[in-house]
Amino acid sequence: MQISVTGGELAKQAADTYVVGIAEGARRLTGQAATLDRALDGALTAQITAGIAKGRSGELAAVATSGRLPARTVVMIGTGKRDEAETADALRTRVANVARRLRTMEAGAVAFASGDATAALDPADAGRAIAEGFILGLYRFDKHHTNAADRALGSIGDVTLVEPTASRVAPLTTGADEGVIVAEAQNLARDLGNEPANLMTPSILAARAQRLASEHGLECKVIERAEAERLKMGSYLSVTNGSVQPPKFIVLTYRGGRGNRFIGLVGKGITFDTGGISLKPGAGMESMKGDMTGAAVVIAAMGAIAQLKPAVNVMAIAPCTENMPSGSATKPGDVVYAMDGQSIEVVNTDAEGRLVLADALAYARAEGCTTLIDVATLTGAMSVALGAVRYGVFANDDRVYRDLERAATAAGERVWRLPLDAEYEELIKSDVADIKNTGGRAAGSITAAKFLQHFAGDTPWAHLDIAGVMATSSDKGVLVKGNSGMPVRTLVNFVLARAR
Repeated sequence: MQISVTGGELAKQAADTYVVGIAEGARRLTGQAATLDRALDGALTAQITAGIAKGRSGELAAVATSGRLPARTVVMIGTGKRDEAETADALRTRVANVARRLRTMEAGAVAFASGDATAALDPADAGRAIAEGFILGLYRFDKHHTNAADRALGSIGDVTLVEPTASRVAPLTTGADEGVIVAEAQNLARDLGNEPANLMTPSILAARAQRLASEHGLECKVIERAEAERLKMGSYLSVTNGSVQPPKFIVLTYRGGRGNRFIGLVGKGITFDTGGISLKPGAGMESMKGDMTGAAVVIAAMGAIAQLKPAVNVMAIAPCTENMPSGSATKPGDVVYAMDGQSIEVVNTDAEGRLVLADALAYARAEGCTTLIDVATLTGAMSVALGAVRYGVFANDDRVYRDLERAATAAGERVWRLPLDAEYEELIKSDVADIKNTGGRAAGSITAAKFLQHFAGDTPWAHLDIAGVMATSSDKGVLVKGNSGMPVRTLVNFVLARAR
């Protein structure tokens, strides 16, 4: 599916389906909808008069054109009450829901009237929201279904956004083009996270990162076990000990600015998490294929960043490994040393994500990252605290948090800042090492973040715990059942804003 923008009249576009917006309670059509209504001898108004098309947000009504227009069908979508201010997020959500309906209708090529519903929005924001809505809303992961009937959800052709106001065409195009790039990046993260663990090992993920780097002109370095040992990444390597799969410490670099100062994006890459010796319960363990979503997110975000070319340097670091139980696995009570020399008592091998992130953060600082953001499906406690609505953010720097919050809001994602009070430090003090890798059940997400803060040091840093939003159980707006791919667009927004 290609998304493009053109100026002119909707009624003159070569397409199979025209899509226009109508407001709730509207008695008289305006703009592009009015033009179509005249061509159809008032058929659209008749739908409104009969109460079939009420204009409620996301509502859909279809009218056959019977050869009176180039398209075979006109679809009216409700845009909600006129006195409710339109937002980019509401538009994005509405378009995603409508896109899935169009797919089941076999809508073919779609011409979408952008002007009627989006005139109150900045055109670039509107273009980006519409493009993201279509691409994210239509995502599906069905590559392993061998029965064609299981994949028969319908299809949709190319989408053209039709803008009648000439001055809005160029910014609408810019926004739509950017929306395509970031939405496709989020879908890449979804693809990586949805793959079963036997088909997304650390080696396979590293190969995907290398391919992405080749496609978009990024630098890619994969640190193998021997080099990780030389770098004294004892915390990261302690997690790798139980698996026969070789660990891969992936580093992607984008150079868009001057000097050697980088924004560091760090993503947890546990391609399957059994809990190690501290074995998880079997029920639901299959979902632990998604424990590498943090790595998937930062890798995918780098693909979008490389295409958008912001004037800033960015480094993505993804420490990847399985966490498996075996005779060689790390044991509860073992003491390991991180790259920066700090000692860690491993009291629970199922608190492994923070162990791989410890060395990733230390490596990022050593390589010149002056702002750090890590992304991880880190704690079940975060799901308890915030559910599947918001993801938690911890930050040692107010500006970093404010910038992240703005970036998340623009992406339509909701965040919540949690504390890093000094008193929580007591919970991760160890009797035999500098710190221990878990403080127990109380304040579990906070103590995990406090652990990571040791390795961020005084570098401006934020930790995004996405455990609660890693996956969704149903289709709703831009979220589609399976891996969410969050927060790719937030990270991209953050980097673009920093570049500006």
